[in-house]
Amino acid sequence: MNTSFTSVFPRNVGRLGLTLGIAAGVLVLPFMVQNYVVFQLTLVMIYAIAILGLNILTGYNGQISLGHGAFYACGAYCAAILMDRFGMPFWATLPVAGGICFIFGLLLGFPALRLGGIYLALATFALAAAMPQLLKFKGFESWTGGSQGIILNKPEAPFEFSVFGVPFSQDHWLYFLSLAVLLFMFWIAANLLRGRIGRALIAIRDHPVAAAAMGINLPVFKSLTFGISAGFTGIAGAMAGITIAYVSPDSFSAFLSITFLVGVVFGGLASIPGAIFGAIFIMFVPNIADHISKSAPSAIYGIFLIGFMYLMPAGVAGILGKLVARFRGRAAGSARH
Repeated sequence: MNTSFTSVFPRNVGRLGLTLGIAAGVLVLPFMVQNYVVFQLTLVMIYAIAILGLNILTGYNGQISLGHGAFYACGAYCAAILMDRFGMPFWATLPVAGGICFIFGLLLGFPALRLGGIYLALATFALAAAMPQLLKFKGFESWTGGSQGIILNKPEAPFEFSVFGVPFSQDHWLYFLSLAVLLFMFWIAANLLRGRIGRALIAIRDHPVAAAAMGINLPVFKSLTFGISAGFTGIAGAMAGITIAYVSPDSFSAFLSITFLVGVVFGGLASIPGAIFGAIFIMFVPNIADHISKSAPSAIYGIFLIGFMYLMPAGVAGILGKLVARFRGRAAGSARH
């Protein structure tokens, strides 16, 4: 009994210390870097929410989507229109954008039930390719601003104070707002996916016939998963519109959907924390590639992507899981001796 206590207690202390260290770093970091870096870190958290939404659909339920950039655009424009045309507070636009995108995804999920694999991917890609043109459509110009888009005002920081001599700015306020939304969405996803619903989604992904035989309603679960995934991505899009303070059709090209899928695969399929690593990759690696070669940044980015996938075929979450399992195995072996 003493051996069990001594083996578990240090592990819990180490886990608590690591959690507190990460929390302290996340809270202090924005006051130690320039405002542009704070802006980039805010976008990392926003991308992580979008990637998590896509991972719920693709990683946990096995439905491949190349159209989540359309939901991202829908969320961004919902927030922009509500703020610009109706004067709604920025924070109130988030649940509205999430709800509208949930309904949008749910409606798209019904016809998607007849498609699977590459056929579903192509159908959703068509949606992503059509979205910029729909936003430029003359009949919607009075709402979307057409090709000019919509310019917004960044939310003012509600507090005035300084940390380490650095004043609390709009960028800091949006950073902590995005952090709060990120933690809330990750909490929802964790409670949703680590219970019966998550097991049902994985069963549908791995053995759909067996899942149906067990009484799992495949059409309902697949459609709801599409809606939930779109809702997550729509909230991310709304946060992006508020943070950037500008939305335009050209910001939501079809390549954005592919970028989200790259983030899912790099971070790790069916991994909640993997969304963070995927967001870091799609945010910073293109910038690194651009610094390496101004003439061919896409080629450098492709080399990075191929190299990472060769070294980590299961994504960052997969390699970290193996390292943790190996460390625990060694710790258990040393405890027995």
